[in-house]
Amino acid sequence: MERPFIKFLGTAGARFVVARQLRSSGGVFIYGDGKRLILDPGPGTLVRCASSRPSIDITELDGVILTHNHIDHSNDVNILIDGMTAGGFKRRGLLFAPKEALEGEGAVVLPYLREFLEGIVVLEGEREYSIDGLRFYTSTRHRHPVETYGVKIDLGGKRVSFMVDTGFFPGLIESYRDSDILVMNVVRYRAGNDGIMHLSVEDAKRVIRSLKPEKAILTHFGMTMLRARPHDVARRLSEETGVEVIAASDGMRVEV
Repeated sequence: MERPFIKFLGTAGARFVVARQLRSSGGVFIYGDGKRLILDPGPGTLVRCASSRPSIDITELDGVILTHNHIDHSNDVNILIDGMTAGGFKRRGLLFAPKEALEGEGAVVLPYLREFLEGIVVLEGEREYSIDGLRFYTSTRHRHPVETYGVKIDLGGKRVSFMVDTGFFPGLIESYRDSDILVMNVVRYRAGNDGIMHLSVEDAKRVIRSLKPEKAILTHFGMTMLRARPHDVARRLSEETGVEVIAASDGMRVEV
């Protein structure tokens, strides 16, 4: 069986980087214990799967995880469900999503597709979930305009955590304490007082210094991060924290 790995189908964050496709916005492909998942399928996930080398066959997916309903995290969820289930001819696959992404005005999953799935699981904070033995856990609820949870997945004896969109608050550190590999959505180069709930480089430094993971990976970059050159930012954070910090790039594969 192939070793567990994650592959960044996109590293774009914030509206302008996504709208101009300065970076792709396809989320993350996760492979472990023979299971294939996609986390946060933003715009272009289907195309990125098909153009990946080797290609990622969405008909073989076992599940999709939405951390929240914002369009850069959920845009391609419906086409993935359709492909995963062969247009409803094969009832299979699981969808994991917060209640807010499934009900009411914020619902992003088309009603007719829901019955194609083997199941829909509503995510809640600090809970354990499983896909045929592949376990993952949710973080505490993030500070973001909509219901949002980070995801921590056990892969190859390591805990790979995805600290997705959030403003900084001290509870983040305790919630991700058990992370071996920490993937962080760092949208902003500098923090601001504008109420935008995303992590900045200074926030990332504080988290990394506190948690001391084996490795930290920065992704989901906004314009200010692109201008600051993410690889240069990661190098400085490595020097300042004593932790290996790398900047994700589109198509980057990380074996666990």
